[in-house]
Amino acid sequence: MKTDIKVEADRLAADPRITDYDFWRSLKNLNNEIFHIANNNEPIPFAMIRWRAILKQARSKRGHA
Repeated sequence: MKTDIKVEADRLAADPRITDYDFWRSLKNLNNEIFHIANNNEPIPFAMIRWRAILKQARSKRGHA
């Protein structure tokens, strides 16, 4: 699973069609959705956690924390 996350993050980070703003906005939206799910005491889908890790790594590879 860890290698899948790394491969996907590398692919997204190298894609020139995706802007830094796209990464930031997607990560913010995903974090907000996770927050709302957690506040309702519902289970957080594993796919959301996985995509958050992918987006964080891809954004980091672009030089943003």
